[in-house]
Amino acid sequence: MSHVVRAALVQATWTGDTESMIAKHEEHAREAARRGAKIIGFQEVFNAPYFCQVQDSAHYRWAEAVPDGPTVRRMRELARETGMVIVVPVFEVEQSGFYYNTAAVIDADGSYLGKYRKHHIPQVEGFWEKYYFKPGNAGWPVFDTAVGKVGVYICYDRHFPEGWRQLGLNGAQLVYNPSATSRGLSGYLWQLEQPAAAVANEYFVAAINRVGQEEYGDNDFYGTSYFVDPRGRFVGDVAGDKEEELVVRDLDFGLIDEVRQQWAFYRDRRPDAYEGLVEP
Repeated sequence: MSHVVRAALVQATWTGDTESMIAKHEEHAREAARRGAKIIGFQEVFNAPYFCQVQDSAHYRWAEAVPDGPTVRRMRELARETGMVIVVPVFEVEQSGFYYNTAAVIDADGSYLGKYRKHHIPQVEGFWEKYYFKPGNAGWPVFDTAVGKVGVYICYDRHFPEGWRQLGLNGAQLVYNPSATSRGLSGYLWQLEQPAAAVANEYFVAAINRVGQEEYGDNDFYGTSYFVDPRGRFVGDVAGDKEEELVVRDLDFGLIDEVRQQWAFYRDRRPDAYEGLVEP
């Protein structure tokens, strides 16, 4: 049975300060709501620059509590105003010395549903994330939202199929993948991995990338954000690679059951044979 969800994502350029960055995302959300969207997601640490291009303790200043910090509180008000589910990626401080790369999920009535903490933390040139973030320890939650069952997988996580599968096993219909990935490093993989994950796990994926260059390094974030369906097909056009863009697409969740009945990947899994996958 057809069940169409109008969904949105934002690929954004860094403005230079948190207040203006949040404000312009609020305007994108209001525009998405005017266009009928019922859910929207933002890019990795959306309210800050991608400071992980350098290792500098000054950048701990971007961290805040989840859900009681100012950004998540403000996004809860925005959700109530617009009637949209919002996926809010931020730099989280849990307590002194405990920092995570996190996404809060807020329901359409403004209620806080929970958080996902990035599991896989890179530490390579231009992506010095282990300097800032502990590995996620909050599992693979799937949130029962006003539009359906929504999961989150953050940036570097996308290279690891295990989390994609766990989100599917937990019932995800749509997974947001907020990212910050640069031209030359991952361009070839960007339009390969998420469509492959959508096919393997038979759900929709929203792939979000920053766009432009920022003040703390040479990374050239190339945008090209998109939605992809459970058959691995882009839903509408992929966003451009140089400009900020709000992407709004209709996702027919009825396709999930259709594909799962036709391809039957979940039926034919062999978890009894996979013990070696989790050996150290």
